[in-house]
Amino acid sequence: MEPAEILILVFMAIGVVGIVLPILPGLLIVLVGSLMWALTQQSTLGWVVFALSALVYALGVALQWAIPGQHMRRAGVRTSTLVIGVLCALVLGFVIPVVGLFLGFPLGIFLVSLARTRDRREALGHTRLALRAVGLNILIELATAFALIAMFVVSALVLTPS
Repeated sequence: MEPAEILILVFMAIGVVGIVLPILPGLLIVLVGSLMWALTQQSTLGWVVFALSALVYALGVALQWAIPGQHMRRAGVRTSTLVIGVLCALVLGFVIPVVGLFLGFPLGIFLVSLARTRDRREALGHTRLALRAVGLNILIELATAFALIAMFVVSALVLTPS
């Protein structure tokens, strides 16, 4: 691997960190890494790998929207509840940096569900379901990122002539 490719791999690793700690747009960073490689290679292979990466990226984003959202709708968790949960996460993220992001979302989901249902158990159930959906979302995003990184590594190590 050339030094530029190692830097691109480090850039992609930063994207993976951005997925786990949702501070950076992690999956987009990984895709940009693939674009950077295509730009440095200036070859058909580089652009084909980037095009395939963009397709896998689009599929991953579509799955992020479809699968967790479907689970939430089936369980009766409203979209407005999720929006309020995200807003609570953002507000608490400013009030209590970093930790507030992780506390605000479940707290917002719980409070909105409790206000709607007046049943603590059901509100806790909605909160657990929302947290599982977030976890599933992260897993889908990680799987997509690792697929993009694998395409880059195979292309850089195996398919690129020395």
